[in-house]
Amino acid sequence: MRNLIYVINLSIDGCCDHTKFRPDEETFEYFLHLVRATGTFLYGRKTYQLMVPYWPDVLKNPSGETKADYEYAEAFVAVDKMVVFSKSLDKVEGKNTRIVRTSLEDEIHKLKQEPGKDILTGGVDIPSQLAELGLIDEYRIVVHPLVVGEGRRLFDGVSLQEKLRLKLAGATVFKSGTVALRYLKQ
Repeated sequence: MRNLIYVINLSIDGCCDHTKFRPDEETFEYFLHLVRATGTFLYGRKTYQLMVPYWPDVLKNPSGETKADYEYAEAFVAVDKMVVFSKSLDKVEGKNTRIVRTSLEDEIHKLKQEPGKDILTGGVDIPSQLAELGLIDEYRIVVHPLVVGEGRRLFDGVSLQEKLRLKLAGATVFKSGTVALRYLKQ
């Protein structure tokens, strides 16, 4: 059975607004490794529209991009499948991308049963719903040494039936002071 892994950048004060920070080279390599180990991306509309067409365009037109950006774009485009949960999106790019408008829970159970590499999700809205349903197997929270003081907070407004107990499975400290935490659902 495949695992559903949630990955998010976070400031020390809990801000998860992607515009507030950019990963350094070492942290970027961490994300590259995660994407290379992924078989399916699972996004909501907003995160999908942040990632596509940005990364495919980097691959098509690499002028001005760093080598790391190009490598990430290659890994991103190479992922087998992308599933986008949206009620408002009319179309998606890529032959391996599809929109799902049915039950989030049912779709996740189906995806987990399929053979292949793990499922990776990011963003806030869909992962918050997945957390409420208890469907996330692993949390990869990358904490940057910043206090932002504003912006969207992680799991703001999430209503859990009971506390979600997690077990620390690893922590990586980068030279920049960024810490990548890996938690498993208990």
